[in-house]
Amino acid sequence: MIRVVLAPFIFVFHTFLQITNLAFWGMLIIILGLVKLVMPNGKIKTFWNKIMHACMFAFGRISVLMIRLFNNVRIENQIHGELAKNSWYLIIANHLSYLDIILLIEFATYRIPAPKFFLKKELIWLPFVGLGAWALDMPFMHRYTKAYLAKYPERKGKDLATTKAYCEKFRTMPTTVINFVEGTRFTPDKHKLKQSPYQHLLPPKAGGVSFTLAAMGELFTNVLDISLLYPENRRHPMMAMLSGQMTKIIIDVKVTPVPELQQSSSRSEAEFRSYFQHWLNTLWQEKDTRINTLLER
Repeated sequence: MIRVVLAPFIFVFHTFLQITNLAFWGMLIIILGLVKLVMPNGKIKTFWNKIMHACMFAFGRISVLMIRLFNNVRIENQIHGELAKNSWYLIIANHLSYLDIILLIEFATYRIPAPKFFLKKELIWLPFVGLGAWALDMPFMHRYTKAYLAKYPERKGKDLATTKAYCEKFRTMPTTVINFVEGTRFTPDKHKLKQSPYQHLLPPKAGGVSFTLAAMGELFTNVLDISLLYPENRRHPMMAMLSGQMTKIIIDVKVTPVPELQQSSSRSEAEFRSYFQHWLNTLWQEKDTRINTLLER
C-alpha cells in the first residue's frame, strides 16, 4: 500500500537516476567511439572495443541494480542449455518494452559476449542511445515498404547489404546479435490489428534473421530463443518499473541449434524463404505455448 501512495515520488526520482545513468555511460561510450575512429585495425582497437563493451555492461548492471532497489521484484533467469563468453550467438526474442533492452544487456554480463541490437534508423537521433549504439557498431536498419521499392527499385536489397557490412565487423571477436523478430513492441491493439495467430506474440518477420544468418551464420554457435515476461505488470512494464510497482520478471532462455543455412542448401531461394519462415513460425508457436505455461504457474 505504501508503494502505491509513494509511486509518483518514486517515479520522478527513479526516472531521474535512470536517465543520469544512461547519460553518463552513453556520453562516455560516444567519446570512446570518437577516439576509436582514428585507431588502426588490430589488437589496440580490439582492446578498445572491450573497454566500450565494459561500459555498456556497467550501464546495464547499474540500471538493473536500481530496478531492484526501487522495486520489490524477483528476477528469474531460466537457462535451458550451456552458455559461454567465447561463442557467437543469435538471440531471437519477443519484445514487450524498452525495459527488454536493459535486461538483455545485464543478462549478457558474465554469460555471453557483448550484445548487438538491430535498431530502427530513426533511433540514431535518440539522445545518448543513438550515438552510443553507433559507437558500439550496432546496425541501424531502414525498412522500405513495397510501395517505396516499386517506386525506387534500386533500393531493393539495401538492407541485406547493410546487414552484411555490419556483420563483417562481428567476425573478429565473439558477439551476440539480438533481433526482435516481431519488429515492434507487443500491445493488445497491435495483436488485434495484425490478427496474430499467437496468444502472447505478434507474427514474426523472417527478414532480419535470415539476413544475419546469410551474412555470418557459419559463425554462430547457437540460436538463443529468449522469452521476456512481466507476469504481474503486463500492460505497462516500463511505467510499473519506474514507479516501484514491478514484482516479477522472467527471462527464459532456450539454447537451440542454428537452422540450415541458405548458402549450404540445395534449395532455391524461394524454397529457402519458405523453409526458413516455417522454421521461425514453428519456433514462435513453441514459444507461445511456453509463455502460456510460464504465465499460468
